[in-house]
Amino acid sequence: MVFDVVVDITHREGISDPEGATIERALPALGFDGVKGVKVGKTIRFSLNSEDPASAKAEVDDLCHKFLSNPVIEDSTFTVTEATGS
Repeated sequence: MVFDVVVDITHREGISDPEGATIERALPALGFDGVKGVKVGKTIRFSLNSEDPASAKAEVDDLCHKFLSNPVIEDSTFTVTEATGS
């Protein structure tokens, strides 16, 4: 089976986010005065061949912890859905 995967990676609570802070400081100069708490992360999308949804989720979880994110400073969440025909 083929699955579509979306992984979102963000900084853990308490970890500084200099890119988010820079964006937040710049927004008032652009007319966006009410924006607070800007956080920057990354999204990774890919397709995965796996036997079933449970196996796909286990593989993506392992991939997130071993390669896609740094579990010391980042949290990762993901969705795994059966791919639709293209």
